[in-house]
Amino acid sequence: MRSDSVKLGLDKAPARSLLRADGLKDEDFGKPFIGIANSWNEIVPGHIHLNEIAAAVREGIIEAGGYPFTFGVPAVCDGIAMGHEGMRYSLISREVISDCCEVMVQGHALDGWVGITNCDKVTPGMLMAAGRMNVPAIMVTGGAMEVGKDGDENLDLQSVFEALGEHSAGKVDEDHVRKIECRACPGRGSCSGLFTANTMACLTEAMGLSLPGCGTTLATDPEKLRIAKESGRRIVELVLRGIRPRDVVGPASLRNAVRVDMAIGGSTNTALHIPAISKDFGCDVGLEDFDRISKEVPHITSIRPSGSYCIEDLDDAGGVPAVMNRLSDILEDAPTVSGRSIKEIAGDAKVSDGEIIRPLDNPYHEQGGIAVLKGNLAPMGSVVKQAAVSPAMMRFSGKAKVFDGEASATEAILSGAVVPGDVVIIRYEGPKGAPGMPEMLSPTSLIIGRGLGDSVALITDGRFSGASRGGAIGHVSPEAYEGGPIAAIRDGDIVDIDIPGRTISVRLSDEEISERLSKTAPPEKEITGVQRKYRRLVSNGANGAYLG
Repeated sequence: MRSDSVKLGLDKAPARSLLRADGLKDEDFGKPFIGIANSWNEIVPGHIHLNEIAAAVREGIIEAGGYPFTFGVPAVCDGIAMGHEGMRYSLISREVISDCCEVMVQGHALDGWVGITNCDKVTPGMLMAAGRMNVPAIMVTGGAMEVGKDGDENLDLQSVFEALGEHSAGKVDEDHVRKIECRACPGRGSCSGLFTANTMACLTEAMGLSLPGCGTTLATDPEKLRIAKESGRRIVELVLRGIRPRDVVGPASLRNAVRVDMAIGGSTNTALHIPAISKDFGCDVGLEDFDRISKEVPHITSIRPSGSYCIEDLDDAGGVPAVMNRLSDILEDAPTVSGRSIKEIAGDAKVSDGEIIRPLDNPYHEQGGIAVLKGNLAPMGSVVKQAAVSPAMMRFSGKAKVFDGEASATEAILSGAVVPGDVVIIRYEGPKGAPGMPEMLSPTSLIIGRGLGDSVALITDGRFSGASRGGAIGHVSPEAYEGGPIAAIRDGDIVDIDIPGRTISVRLSDEEISERLSKTAPPEKEITGVQRKYRRLVSNGANGAYLG
């Protein structure tokens, strides 16, 4: 075992002495050493209960004959970080989390590890570490929050942002906003719609690195603790059998994850995370795969923000295994950490509600949830959650209103300066430009809340929350900071969007774009140490904002 390098032989007496200070006894030195990467904290609602899950994992490890060591990793709540400087640290945290796991597992020669995760950047960060280290690993995602309620209406964090938009348009009063604020997020768990955290939980299960049912089981469901304990047992078996992450996850597994993503209408952030994860697993699944699979896999669920159902409904209908059952003829077979293959799991699953998870011949949309658009505005690509776009916005032309940052765009939307027919351009918010590629749920929700969802588009080199909906196109690459064409656009330029045709363009010649770019320069911005390092290393959105 890897841990023999710190526990066997006379020369390891100093290391054993320190481990004895941790409470180890003679009989413990023959056991597999298993790390538990616990992202518990008291800030992020999706993480406040993770110590309970860690305790269940620990029980499973001990029962299976392993010795558990728990260590912490950070997590950023995107909703709390939204709309201020803190949002620039969210995507950066993905790399920090990945590095933390690598430092702890490799630094202490652990034989295997369990990632206890939940929210937006923590799950992909841990998955990246799993692929990079290739030390036996299994993920336990913490589960979704119960849905909020206002009478019969389902509420979630998106509801609060959109209520602010309604308030700014004079449609509701402050008391209404407060009522939604107090009811939308009822307790522990990741936000209850199919936003980035829950999307990544589902995709982790689909790629085979968590146990069946883990992706959609709610944080408050006792089943989550059963899954956690079984995951603890399972990691010891994976170690003893020498099964490592790259034995489980390959190109087929990642393509399966994209297929499930398209079927459920997941967050556009997966178009950053899956390419980055694939690189650390030694393969390359990119935007071209997303777009190709989107044309092959229909959208068969209707979960917020692209529909009215929530994660609890998806779980009741059979969860990810039931979705894979619908896709069984399309999926490629691949192993999983459960010991059963993807095809076996899909074959054994049952769909208990054919409206929540529709058959392929009766989808909500003929194509998958995400589309990749290219053109002279985004030569390397951009992404849109087409499952959450109204028919009126699938093809759209309008006049550009250009903002060098989210704050000024939000102010303009709130003031009523953005009107029907506008294409809001928010630039210098990419991985390098921000730096950190902040999520922008505020401007997209304000557009929806003000009743402009069918008449205003938004385009950015930044990214959107999984809760965003409407004609919101992000990840424009190359980004403005690296001289991408989005830096050349001026107020009044005509922008054409054709989602079915997969194009996004500005009515300018190549010569005019080049001429304008020769006269532009990024705005000056003071940045901190971690932001400075990130800007120097990060690639653009089309490459998954991966640190090369």
